[in-house]
Amino acid sequence: MSASHRHPGRATGVLLAGIILIGINLRPALSSLAPVLADVCRDTGLDSLSAGLLTTLPVLCLGLAGPLAPRLAARFGGERVILATLLSLAAGIVLRSLLGPAGLYAGTLIAGASIGVIGVLLPGIVKHAFPNRASLMTGVYTLALCLGAALAAGATVPLANIAGGDWRPALMFWAVPALLAALAWWPSTRRAAPPADTVTATGSLLRDPLAWQVTLYLGLQSSLAYIVFGWLPSILTDRGLAPVDAGFAMSLSVMSQMVTALAAPALAHLRRDQCAAIALMVLLTLAGFMGVLEGDIGSLWLWGVVLGLGQGGAFGLALSLIVLRSPTPHAAARLSGMAQGIGYLMAAAGPLAAGLLHRQTGSWHSLGILIGVVSLADLAFGLLAGRNRQVRTGA
Repeated sequence: MSASHRHPGRATGVLLAGIILIGINLRPALSSLAPVLADVCRDTGLDSLSAGLLTTLPVLCLGLAGPLAPRLAARFGGERVILATLLSLAAGIVLRSLLGPAGLYAGTLIAGASIGVIGVLLPGIVKHAFPNRASLMTGVYTLALCLGAALAAGATVPLANIAGGDWRPALMFWAVPALLAALAWWPSTRRAAPPADTVTATGSLLRDPLAWQVTLYLGLQSSLAYIVFGWLPSILTDRGLAPVDAGFAMSLSVMSQMVTALAAPALAHLRRDQCAAIALMVLLTLAGFMGVLEGDIGSLWLWGVVLGLGQGGAFGLALSLIVLRSPTPHAAARLSGMAQGIGYLMAAAGPLAAGLLHRQTGSWHSLGILIGVVSLADLAFGLLAGRNRQVRTGA
């Protein structure tokens, strides 16, 4: 008899710890770059367009790599695929600090693809391992994700200062938590791989209106999130904050996401639909963004917190919808693959459009129009996805 069968509680605890550590590692590769982006561009010779592409590239990889996850998991097992991609994530983080611009782009590609694969597989594993507590566990996982993003946003500039102003060791540091997560996840790979039909491709979910509503809600709210990850420190420094203060302000904004990332999915699970919660979080996000863009400099920290509260809840609800709108782990894995694959491809347009708008106008004020349009569309699809329905099990 295996150790996991002799001590099921211990096995569950190990799995939960692994999920939390994995969640912590799904954003540092993205949020660590923005605070030092100006130094990266200066040392590598990247212009503003190249910088915009660099902030867009990892999000694009999330979408492109996501559809591969079910096929890989069907062949090798979801737990083993996650272990391998944690190692490739660490390798990508190291590579982007080496070999100049080529290493920067190659490492970003590898890191983004790794995050995309892991992100698609985790919701199905959570629903399978915690069928009666899936919403709570989704909130815990989302909280861990926000924690990782906040730590990277706030600590990267101080790490660079410790390294004598060199951004390369500061970015490379974030490979260490990925390796620790791989070590913690390794015991979970000794479990039997899930049956192939629990991780099959999206199939005819593409013909399910509800699946598209969940996908569009996730994609639109993610486009706003990656504008923050890619450009918020630049916006804040242009508004008058020092670079280290801009990094800390972004960290505070992302840390505030933790409150609603845990609370919103748990509270939403108590209701038959999630429309009210979705509306509140989208409106908080919109208000926070407008405050950051147009508020006076003394209020930027406050508006950053409002923005974080909205985005944390919106993302937590997006992941919860994948679970709540899926009647089985099979359906959750398929909906996760569709929503995150297509959704992140949409989200990649957000930071790219923000960079192009700034390049054309020389100001961040025009970004408010983009934010307003995306937020209203996100609200519309969120209200549709928030209704008490489920995707077709035969899809």
